[in-house]
Amino acid sequence: MVAHNQVAADNAISTAAEPRRRPESSSSSSSSSSTSSPSSAAPARLRPCPAAPAPAPAPAPGDTHFRTFRSHAEYRRITRASALLDACGFYWGPLSVHGAHERLRAEPVGTFLVRDSRQRNCFFALSVKMASGPTSIRVHFQAGRFHLDGSRESFDCLFELLEHYVAAPRRMLGAPLRQRRVRPLQELCRQRIVATVGRENLARIPLNPVLRDYLSSFPFQI
Repeated sequence: MVAHNQVAADNAISTAAEPRRRPESSSSSSSSSSTSSPSSAAPARLRPCPAAPAPAPAPAPGDTHFRTFRSHAEYRRITRASALLDACGFYWGPLSVHGAHERLRAEPVGTFLVRDSRQRNCFFALSVKMASGPTSIRVHFQAGRFHLDGSRESFDCLFELLEHYVAAPRRMLGAPLRQRRVRPLQELCRQRIVATVGRENLARIPLNPVLRDYLSSFPFQI
């Protein structure tokens, strides 16, 4: 039905755009038309067809938010970080700066979340509630390592960076702001096991492969 109406509308526009042709008069009618009044012989005025709006320019090929990976190792590291972010519960995706700060405004000092950065040279940003109010810090990824904007400390894994600032003496980071306030029991148990035995000792625990894989899928204390 939509296609039929579109074709009908297009035909109507093309018909209106073409000037009307007057029928050729015969020899007998030409003499009679010479005696007719000028007003009856004048052609009907045509209303101009409105010009169609110009189409929007197509985006340039390859115009994406993220820069190109320099190596396959960088690609694997970012892919690993993205998978861990999807499992952590405090990754808020393309949340804006304003939206992140509004969610953190009423939270205790140190509460933080991770979101996508709006900068073309950054993948992620860290939004945290400071004593002076919410603020956001870019997370840079250079030479295969993560570091906060303005810091010289870098880490192989994004979550090692977060754990470092959670356990730092100044405790810049506190508890993450999760999208689900109530966490599943298995997540709480996994966090306790990782905190007790350490990430490097998980493979030594006598567990079946399913439980071992679950522990290693997110081996962090956050």
